[in-house]
Amino acid sequence: MIIVMNDNATKQEMEQVVDRLEAVGLKVHLSTGDSRTIIGVIGEKGLIAEQPIEAMPGVEKTVAVTESYKLVSRSFHQEDSIIDIDGVKIGGGNLAVMAGPCAVESMEQLLESARVVKAAGAQFLRGGAFKPRTSPYAFQGLEVKGLEMLAKARELTGLKVVTEVVDVESVPVVAEYADMLQIGARNMQNFKLLTAAGKSNKPVLLKRGLAATINEWLNAAEYIMSEGNYNVVFCERGIRTYEEYTRNTLDLSAVAAVKQISHLPIIVDPSHGTGRWKLVGPMSRAAVACGADGLMIEVHPNPAIALSDGKQSLTPENFSLVMKEISGIANLMGMKMA
Repeated sequence: MIIVMNDNATKQEMEQVVDRLEAVGLKVHLSTGDSRTIIGVIGEKGLIAEQPIEAMPGVEKTVAVTESYKLVSRSFHQEDSIIDIDGVKIGGGNLAVMAGPCAVESMEQLLESARVVKAAGAQFLRGGAFKPRTSPYAFQGLEVKGLEMLAKARELTGLKVVTEVVDVESVPVVAEYADMLQIGARNMQNFKLLTAAGKSNKPVLLKRGLAATINEWLNAAEYIMSEGNYNVVFCERGIRTYEEYTRNTLDLSAVAAVKQISHLPIIVDPSHGTGRWKLVGPMSRAAVACGADGLMIEVHPNPAIALSDGKQSLTPENFSLVMKEISGIANLMGMKMA
């Protein structure tokens, strides 16, 4: 249920509504807009129905929300949410770019990548320290040593760090080093991990699952937000279809759909979405043109020797070219680089 307060509702009236709901064990989430406050109520339907909220001072109306995701929905928060990560904003007309190698391989490789993406205009350094791979024999990442390298690269370049967290146990240590926690496609419905990320104080980048519907994806975000962490960004990275030419099928229609349904920002990963470096540029341009709030792009100083995903990684020169192209499109769309 959503409770819409009157334009002139006082702080005391809002507190009375919140106290009434919490007293019977319901969870309450406030969304303050330009003109009014909306209170989202989560809990057992019978308990909600029993509360005569509309009779309380300051309440304009109550609205039933039929979707299973409440906090993610625009019904709860009509304005676009802007996720602020230490001054770098995602959403609200800001175009954020996260770039770097698929995996942290060495300090030299990471620093070279960081300086390249920084010079081209990216605001985030992406790089995997923990690498869940399809094959158990593939490179699995440097783990904590890789996190330490990411933190050092941040210190030297000023880039924000986004890196993947793969299990509940590693949430605290990754949160210690990263500015943003990434939940990968294989973990989109790892509900214990989503809950742990929700309890952390770090923004979360939530990638779409390999075969997840938009509805399932939105509900995954609801798990995070229901724990009090509203700093969630979606990432469309392609879904598995019958097509074999590309690594995945990049679903750009999901960008438009999510923007209609949800107030949360959404970015696009054309690297995993296609698996072919020659397609990353065209799909990056298309993503910005269809309204994405940012991009996640794999960049490696020498893709030919990359330990992970070399086929889809851009060289420094190609990344700089893509950044120039999307900058022009962003200007046409009335967006600015974050």
